[in-house]
Amino acid sequence: MQPIAQRLGLLLAEAVLMVQGLPDDLLVVPVPLFGRKRRQRGFNQSELLARSASATLSRRRAHLRVQLATGVIERQRSTESQAGLSPHRRRVNVRGAFFVPEPGRVNGRNVLLIDDIYTTGATARACSQVLRRAGAGSVWVAAVARAQKEFIPRPKLSGFEAIANHEVPMEQDIALWEEGCPALTGGMAR
Repeated sequence: MQPIAQRLGLLLAEAVLMVQGLPDDLLVVPVPLFGRKRRQRGFNQSELLARSASATLSRRRAHLRVQLATGVIERQRSTESQAGLSPHRRRVNVRGAFFVPEPGRVNGRNVLLIDDIYTTGATARACSQVLRRAGAGSVWVAAVARAQKEFIPRPKLSGFEAIANHEVPMEQDIALWEEGCPALTGGMAR
C-alpha cells in the first residue's frame, strides 16, 4: 500500500497546489479509522495519503508551512461501511462518530482534511463540522477519488428537460459547506 499511497498522495498534493486562495499555513489531518478497524487493516489509507501529500506540499512550495497532524480527529464509534448506503443513510451513519480530543491543536488553524474517496461528502462534512466546532479557522477537504454519480434520466417537464439531468463534470462538482449548507462552487470544499 505504501508505494501506491505515496504516488496518490503526490498527485493529490499537485491538485491541492492548483487551488486558488490556499492558505500558506496548513495543518494536514487525515480522516481517522475506528481503532478496531485500523488494527484489523494494519494501516489507515487516509493517513498514508496525508503523509505523502504533506511531504510533497512542503517540497513543492517552500513558503508553505505544512504540518501533518494525526490524531487530531478521532472516531469514537464504529460505523457501518458507507458503500451502498443512500446519501441520507451516510449522513446518519457518521453523525456523532467523530470528535476532536484536543481542540487547542486546531484553534484558529487552516486544516487540510485528507480522505481517500469522496462520494456524497457525508464523512468530509462530519469531520469538517467537528473541526470547525473545535475552533479551526477553515477546513479544506481533499480526496484522491470521487465516486461517479449515477445518471438517472428524468422525465421531461413541460417540454423542458429537468435541471436534475444536468451533469456537472466531476472535477467541478465540489461542495462548499458553511454552517451545514451545501452549495456547488468551482473551488475546493472548505
